[in-house]
Amino acid sequence: MIDANTVTSPRSNPLHIHVGAVRLFQEPVPYLLAWEMQCRLHEERLLDLQPDTVLILEHPPVYTLGRRTRPSHWGGSESALCADGAEMHQVNRGGSVTFHGPGQIVLYPILKLDRYASGPRQLVWLLEEVIIRLLNCWNISGTRIIGKPGVWVMTPEPQKIAFLGIRIEHGITLHGVALNVDLDLSPFRRIHPCGFPDCRVASMAAVSQTSVSVDAVKQELAQTFATVFALTWSTS
Repeated sequence: MIDANTVTSPRSNPLHIHVGAVRLFQEPVPYLLAWEMQCRLHEERLLDLQPDTVLILEHPPVYTLGRRTRPSHWGGSESALCADGAEMHQVNRGGSVTFHGPGQIVLYPILKLDRYASGPRQLVWLLEEVIIRLLNCWNISGTRIIGKPGVWVMTPEPQKIAFLGIRIEHGITLHGVALNVDLDLSPFRRIHPCGFPDCRVASMAAVSQTSVSVDAVKQELAQTFATVFALTWSTS
């Protein structure tokens, strides 16, 4: 997870629209299968065999531990953490531990970074901007907190609604951002989300106090990402 202390604007010329591919999945995709897809797309993007591609999906229950995770962030016992049937995986993204499950949308962009941003910090800002704009479509006010990447809502105390962790290899991005839409938030109480012991977690449904269509948010997320990153989705 990369600290976005500076608010910056997109590097790409808004008059220069890149063509990309988006893949939306209706059913939850197992974490390792999604990781295999990312790796394959990353290799093919590096060889210019694929356009910039975005995966939008959900996962079955899974905890992922980033490079900065400490045992105190998740209790140190895989059997205890996964007692309810969730999986756990060590991953090579930045940041600490988080949870993914049905009702949370995960967006994985596999992009050539220099087409859109001057570096990792600006990429983080752009991904946060996507979520903030999307939340606004549901009349939810999302905000950034300096030193704590991701998107937060103030209710009135800060609660994290979107989680961000990225990796860049050979100039191409991996991993991405997860948005809590309408899901059981209790698994987050088993961990210190992002390594913060005092981190409270929210969802769009909890903030709105009504159910939210995950499929509708997926569609809006694809559109908002295209707008922020100056992309048009290929129809082929």
